[in-house]
Amino acid sequence: MAQGEKKHLAGQQLTPRYEVVQQLKDARKAQDMTQEVLAERVGTKKSNISRFESGKYNPSLDFLIKVAGSLGKQVQIRIK
Repeated sequence: MAQGEKKHLAGQQLTPRYEVVQQLKDARKAQDMTQEVLAERVGTKKSNISRFESGKYNPSLDFLIKVAGSLGKQVQIRIK
């Protein structure tokens, strides 16, 4: 497999994660909520929210559900 193909496939695998992170980040910003306030609601540290939003953290499903719930949202998973 060529190097370009490997990067393209890696990008496709990260796309769903990026989309989830971006949706939750957008929801937080739409509510004018700081990372610190969200962290308090979730019961975690601000640094964990920051790492999550920057894509440097691979969150568990439980963490995603807590973050979404703290924003008044729900996590829905579809398998295509």
